[in-house]
Amino acid sequence: MTDNQGTWLTPAALDKLKDELEYLTTTGRDEIVDRIAEARAHGDLSENAEYDTAKNDQGLMEARIRQLKHTIDHAQIIQADDSGMVTVGSVVTVVDTDGDEMDFFVAPAENKMAGMLLASPDSPLGAALMGAKPGDDVTYKAPGGEFTYTVKDVRSA
Repeated sequence: MTDNQGTWLTPAALDKLKDELEYLTTTGRDEIVDRIAEARAHGDLSENAEYDTAKNDQGLMEARIRQLKHTIDHAQIIQADDSGMVTVGSVVTVVDTDGDEMDFFVAPAENKMAGMLLASPDSPLGAALMGAKPGDDVTYKAPGGEFTYTVKDVRSA
């Protein structure tokens, strides 16, 4: 969910964003200031590509800082429950029609989990999985066609 209501984040994802913000507002800013100062020392700023690059990087970093602050300030923390039903924050094991198993982490894109595929609740697959229980078949349409998975297991992340 990423609208006026905020962004769903797991506690781990929120911590990761806070760590990135802390780095950018301390070490990151110090590094950019040093790069700009070094580039200025090279002379004429009108023909100084190193200076232009450092200033551009500074602008991009400040934009990322604003984005992180907004996301953190408007975050809605989610914790998956163990109801046996797919909710935001669930890890779902599914089996496709070929018998292949895959694990999906059902959460917004900001909540990537290493080693696991992401199924955002806003995506066709994520929406189809929401509320499913082990044994349920879920079907969704994607640009590549229609796909069906059988839910094998649901657990909290």
